[in-house]
Amino acid sequence: MPVWYARTDAPRWRRACEQVREKGGRLVALWAADKRDIGHGFVVYAALTVRSGLIVIAVLATDERYPDISDLFPAANRMQRAAYDLLGVRADGAEDTRKWLRHVAWPEDAFPLRKDFPSEGLPQQENGALPDNYPFVKVEGEGVHEIPVGPVHAGTIEPGHFRFSIVGEGILRLEERLGYKHKGIEKGFESMTLMEGARLAGRISGDSTVAYGWAYAMAVECAAAVTPPARALCLRALLLERERIGQHLWDLGFLGNDAGLAFGLAQFSRLREEWLRVSHATFGHRYLMDTIVPGGVACDLDRDGHDRIALEIESVAEAVAVLRNIYDEHAGLQDRFIGCGRVRPELAERMGLTGLAGRASAVAWDLRVQFPPVPYEQFEVRMATHRNGDVAARVMVRFDEIAESLRLIGLMLAHLPAGEVFAPLPSVPESAIGIGWVEGWRGEVLIGLEVAAGQRLRRVHAHDPSWQNWLLLERAVLGNIVGDFPLINKSFNLSYSGQDL
Repeated sequence: MPVWYARTDAPRWRRACEQVREKGGRLVALWAADKRDIGHGFVVYAALTVRSGLIVIAVLATDERYPDISDLFPAANRMQRAAYDLLGVRADGAEDTRKWLRHVAWPEDAFPLRKDFPSEGLPQQENGALPDNYPFVKVEGEGVHEIPVGPVHAGTIEPGHFRFSIVGEGILRLEERLGYKHKGIEKGFESMTLMEGARLAGRISGDSTVAYGWAYAMAVECAAAVTPPARALCLRALLLERERIGQHLWDLGFLGNDAGLAFGLAQFSRLREEWLRVSHATFGHRYLMDTIVPGGVACDLDRDGHDRIALEIESVAEAVAVLRNIYDEHAGLQDRFIGCGRVRPELAERMGLTGLAGRASAVAWDLRVQFPPVPYEQFEVRMATHRNGDVAARVMVRFDEIAESLRLIGLMLAHLPAGEVFAPLPSVPESAIGIGWVEGWRGEVLIGLEVAAGQRLRRVHAHDPSWQNWLLLERAVLGNIVGDFPLINKSFNLSYSGQDL
């Protein structure tokens, strides 16, 4: 995967972002780092797509300020606010400077990712919790009401608050508030070695453990200038497709259930459970955690596992084809799906919708196609896209992606190279940087890291595609009724945990 690095001053940084936007590029991630202890001050990074790959541009935050780019890339707004909450660097000229991750977990003048922030955290506030006082946007007018939902939900999901402004049952506005369980993941990386960080990376968002694990390993391997064995790379791709299928099976069941077809949930839950059991039997973990490590993979596939997966993909393909016909022909289900939660292609492109949801709104972007890592370049991945951008389109893309992933797994089994599955890492020089960029089931996952002395991590930033897509969920619900929100929300199925590092 081609990646370029550049460092420039504030005016040129802003101009470079403008040029990327003018040429149809996108902002993938924005983050900051404290380099005062090595004489470099605060540095802000923007990872941007260009026609030939990814460019990471760094700018020094002079007087703890750097140019705002949220007018160019709307998704930058929350990334910039998070950078301030964690490091105290502010986007100069930004209209929205509300806190994003801080809540009341630490005082307003404390910044956890600064190097002088105590690793054990700050002492407990003597006067108890401070008031949050988050300034939600108010919608006023005759008949307008607010409905607060969350942050605590009636399910085993992480907290998130949704503030609906409605007239009758129609939604006029939705505003989200996330970051309720800040876990200190990025701070935790700073005390780890390159190999130790792999376990934490795989737990950033548990439904995407393979995507994060591979992105982290890729970033380390980039910094170390090492290439894993061919067999390891093929096994990584096989694990990634297993993760994609497992999550799509889960989502399709709940989408059917949320639209009134409990039969769909029962059948897809059965298929997913069988899928997870095969993952455990062949790779040692139902959700495939800790299977990917820098330098390769931590497990191999024996002949019994090979044959079991070969039989499994045939049976799952047949069962999913039957269920797809049922979903397509169920009038009540289609009545709920079609036209619901629509994101038009032009809005999706302008706002930077990515991944599965983007492809359902005609954003033809999939790293397995545009910049295919080994072994994808030999399989000609068939990208699943749609133009309608509604729940029905996101359901269809899921069905198409299951079929394609099953095909890819079959090809990987047939072309699995012989040989080793791990290559030891050489000594990585201090200040080496690395980028990992992987197409997870939800969308593109990015890891950026810098190495400290003693083969330890100086800074790790993990970016989930949900940063871009939560903004579009707020737009997708407009004009729909409140009762359709669970269905629309599930059709995106975004990560709370991936936002709350």
